[in-house]
Amino acid sequence: MDTKNNKYINIDVKQYGMIIALIAIFFLFYILTGGKNASPTNINNLIMQNGYIVILSIGMLLCVLTGNIDLGVGSIVALCGATSAIFVVDLGMPTPVAFLAAIVIGTLSGVIVGFFVSVLSIPPFIVTLATMLMGRGLTYTMLQAQTKGPLPKDYTFLAIGFLPNIEVTLGTVKLDLVPIIIALIITVFIILSVIKKDKERAKYGFPTVVKWQQAIVIFVILAILWFFLYKLARYNGIPVVLILMSLLIAIYHFITTKTIAGRQIYALGGNAKAAKLSGINTKMVFFWVYTNMGLLSAIAGIVLSARNASATPKAGDGFEMDAIAACYIGGAATSGGIGTIIGAVVGAFTMGILNNGMSLVGLSTDIQKIVKGLVLLGAVTFDLLSKQRKNA
Repeated sequence: MDTKNNKYINIDVKQYGMIIALIAIFFLFYILTGGKNASPTNINNLIMQNGYIVILSIGMLLCVLTGNIDLGVGSIVALCGATSAIFVVDLGMPTPVAFLAAIVIGTLSGVIVGFFVSVLSIPPFIVTLATMLMGRGLTYTMLQAQTKGPLPKDYTFLAIGFLPNIEVTLGTVKLDLVPIIIALIITVFIILSVIKKDKERAKYGFPTVVKWQQAIVIFVILAILWFFLYKLARYNGIPVVLILMSLLIAIYHFITTKTIAGRQIYALGGNAKAAKLSGINTKMVFFWVYTNMGLLSAIAGIVLSARNASATPKAGDGFEMDAIAACYIGGAATSGGIGTIIGAVVGAFTMGILNNGMSLVGLSTDIQKIVKGLVLLGAVTFDLLSKQRKNA
């Protein structure tokens, strides 16, 4: 190791802190439930039950990066789910048309929030509090305080459907080869990406992570990947909602890390005045961030109603809190400018594993809320104390 030329650096353990915490929480509930949380059925349920929270967390992170939040997403989820259900059940429209109607309503709600925030400079907290109240009221009015359903199979397929299987039998174990093939492809992609990144850093004289530390990180990430995909292979294969989640994660990870629009969000959250002086149209950034939140709320609303096979007035109740908590637990800064899409997703699954594990243990919903509140408070406190220690 050439420490004199600083060609190697130690891995930043804090960067992977939430992944370590997620693994620890999962193993804790593995012990408490006697392994029930690791069953193929439960792993599948874990993914399907948290699909809409992950989708909301992706959009919420962009709001959090600007130093704000969106309190109205739960109500917009309900409103968009009600819209698509009414189009299908009452109006007899095809499912794609119903989905499009829901997306239009969600995007329009985001445009309205973006207008009041960016053009009229009304604080996002106030605007989204208003949309939370209005969205919920509109949902009750549209549904007449009743459940709308059942929804057709081509509708519910989005949330409870699976990719076609390639089934094989190994002894007494039946496996779907599709998750195994996907795991192999992702494994090769991750390894080649790390090798390419190391070569590029070495080429320009930048330090690279100590090899054995890097190997441990890759091993842990691949172990998690193979564990989940093997469990899905033991069940019904790859859920359609997992494909949808993965596409959204990839798209928004690219936007936040590789595009000018993504860098502008971080700049705005880091220092709004400096961002404005550097030529960034901060009003436009606010506008598209909240418009995008409306779009993703619509997608989450469609997924939720598809999973429930119906739309209900109380759908999405409290989802805004889960999405906000997922961002902060995933490492986003309360002041804005710091956070990642992957972190928000890890935070969402951390919340999901907590909910799932506590349900399997038999804890009441009241106790579950207390635990989630403590986890959120602990994550934010740890982040603030770490920054204070670093600046000291």
